[in-house]
Amino acid sequence: MEQNELYPIFLKLHNLNVLIVGGGNVGLEKLSFLLKSSPNANVEVVAPDFHLEIKVLAEKHPSIKLTEKKFKKKMLKKRHMVIACTDKLEVNKKVYDLARKRYLICNIADTPDLCDYYLGGIVTKGNVKIAISTNGKSPTTAKRLREFFEEVIPEDINQMVENLNEYRKTLKGNFEEKVKRMNEITSSLKNKEL
Repeated sequence: MEQNELYPIFLKLHNLNVLIVGGGNVGLEKLSFLLKSSPNANVEVVAPDFHLEIKVLAEKHPSIKLTEKKFKKKMLKKRHMVIACTDKLEVNKKVYDLARKRYLICNIADTPDLCDYYLGGIVTKGNVKIAISTNGKSPTTAKRLREFFEEVIPEDINQMVENLNEYRKTLKGNFEEKVKRMNEITSSLKNKEL
């Protein structure tokens, strides 16, 4: 059986520099997805022109910069990650090849073979965040799982997280003892009757 070997990671996009190449519908989708999870993400969107809603998002988010130009390789300088989503495969492929030469992680929309990472489904409830991946096979499945988790995870889960964080700060002893105590307290979360 095939297994998802992707390594999940949560990035602090307000500390990184992200480049999106493409200002159309897919660029809007990618930018919206990033901002939903990381509203203070540092993102520059490069395109000859922009979907109106991208301009609206840039007005609402001061950390978004719009550059109304065609992509040039110098635009990859001082970047950490890149997303290319133009309607021209040759431009997307060029972005990918140039990004790889600079050891930048890159995502080419709707082209799994040209992706170092995927933008999966995300559920956020306060400090709790769950990422969902189908290994790039079925974004619709990831969407349905996201909807499911949004429904079943209680809205007040963040209060539990905050309370446990405060309690954890009061614990004495070595790391193993603290882990053991936190495991005892949270074991009831596994109780299916809750």
